[in-house]
Amino acid sequence: MTRMSTLSSPLLLGFEEIERLIDRAAKGGDGYPPYNIERIAKDGGAAELLRITLAVAGFTQDELEVTLEDRQLTIRGKQQDDKSRDYLYRGIASRQFTRTFVIADGIEVKSANLSNGLLSIDLQRFEPERLVKRIEIGASGPAKSQT
Repeated sequence: MTRMSTLSSPLLLGFEEIERLIDRAAKGGDGYPPYNIERIAKDGGAAELLRITLAVAGFTQDELEVTLEDRQLTIRGKQQDDKSRDYLYRGIASRQFTRTFVIADGIEVKSANLSNGLLSIDLQRFEPERLVKRIEIGASGPAKSQT
């Protein structure tokens, strides 16, 4: 049985890649670490700025990795257990995580900063050029059937 998709309209041609991106984004994860996404006000004619902020308390800069590959922004955190510590109670677990965001064409990662347990990643969205192209129609006559 084939799956019906939101993009299965015969008027939407060549959107298979977007469908794959939607499926990839829907896989989300377990909700850790929590995050915010905010729009930062434009300054004059500047491009739109977006900021992703993740709560990564307890992680150092060396334990975090931010990568961008194939329009996929991935943030990974890896902590090692400190074997030299003797916990009487451990409520803060050392935990690994991977958080992924699918980034549209025209958005660039500007920077990533860690401060006070918050990892902020700034993205800039550039306005795409609007192109109008006129397609000439040829006059080749009626189509001939081949037998």
